Amino acid sequence: MSQRSSLDPAVAARLKRDANGLVPAIAQQYDTGEVLMLGWMDDEALHRTLTSGRATYWSRSRQEYWVKGDTSGHVQRVRSVALDCDADTVLLQVDQVGAACHTGERTCFDADVLLSRD
Repeated sequence: MSQRSSLDPAVAARLKRDANGLVPAIAQQYDTGEVLMLGWMDDEALHRTLTSGRATYWSRSRQEYWVKGDTSGHVQRVRSVALDCDADTVLLQVDQVGAACHTGERTCFDADVLLSRD
């Protein structure tokens, strides 16, 4: 992970990170409210997301930044970014092109529903 970041210091001061310097980032389809996926961000990933308009995450397994859609074409165009009330989670409202999940599904939350009271 990047030791230096261009993230606005006022935003950086508010973030509550885990022991690895990361915050969870939930991606949600901006117009339907559909929850698409969860990724992880450090300060630099958040800075890149805010300045590029493309969702950028920190890959814990590969130990590198990845811009959603660069290899798959399944781009997340960022419409808004918000912190939750505790500043320990980021909510990205995105316009998802194609699948959000690495399995090829639209959302990462379709496959294993534990409870549904429809």
